[in-house]
Amino acid sequence: MPTNQQRRAAAKRKLQRQLERRAERARLRRRNTVLGAIVGVVVIAAVVGGVMVYKSSSDDKSTQAASTTSAAPPQPAAPMPARRATPFPDLVDCKYDPTPAPAAKPVNPPAATGIATTGDANGIMPQPMKIETAQGPITMWMRIADSPCTVNNFISLARQGYFNGTTCHRMTSSAELKVLQCGDPTGSGTGGPGYQFADEFPVDQPDKKPLLTYGRGMIAMANAGPGTNGSQFFLVYGDSKLPPSYTVFGWVDQNDLQTLDKIAQQGIVGGGEDGQPVAKVEITAVTG
Repeated sequence: MPTNQQRRAAAKRKLQRQLERRAERARLRRRNTVLGAIVGVVVIAAVVGGVMVYKSSSDDKSTQAASTTSAAPPQPAAPMPARRATPFPDLVDCKYDPTPAPAAKPVNPPAATGIATTGDANGIMPQPMKIETAQGPITMWMRIADSPCTVNNFISLARQGYFNGTTCHRMTSSAELKVLQCGDPTGSGTGGPGYQFADEFPVDQPDKKPLLTYGRGMIAMANAGPGTNGSQFFLVYGDSKLPPSYTVFGWVDQNDLQTLDKIAQQGIVGGGEDGQPVAKVEITAVTG
């Protein structure tokens, strides 16, 4: 028979084992609770990360889709002349030489060095310029690859507000020539920006014919002879036959040809084939 002392010692050992088991169970519960919290955080992070990756992937796809589906510049109403015989390098220098006559309106010559010639695959500026007139808008698409110094000049004049408040002073309506001429602040046909620059496209064509069709919608520079480009330009509202001596630098968006038609339908002052248009074509702004 165990003595009382032995029974007390056995009871004490039993209690000690129970306490140790309870402590172990408590420790395991705490560990499992911590592990569960960690797993939960990891799962949440993974879900959030997955959402972020998916969203990023979706955004990338959206961006790619936007870039691949962005609208290309619309085609001109009439075919443009063939491209330059010899393409320009990516950057060119231009010369804007002072003229004896002062500027018809205060303006600075454009930057002349490092002018880019790259546009889209067809050499077109990705964004158009828009001429706002009292008769309606005239949206212009410009081909910088073939006439970079001309496009550079037009953008410079537009951004300096040179064309604002000027009128398109001349219109022709013969069978061979249907154009509206603009860009002279004096309205006399003699005003310019105080500098001039060389002809570009299609003057460079080696096989140019005596007459070239400047098709409906084309935009070209008016001049007083070789190398006298300044600020005056003309908009072709009907196919016209001209010597290839006038630099072509873009075309009017087909949606805005109705503005030119509206002006042409009102005729010329005095009823002739060359003179001031009856419709007052005031340019209020050129933006782009």
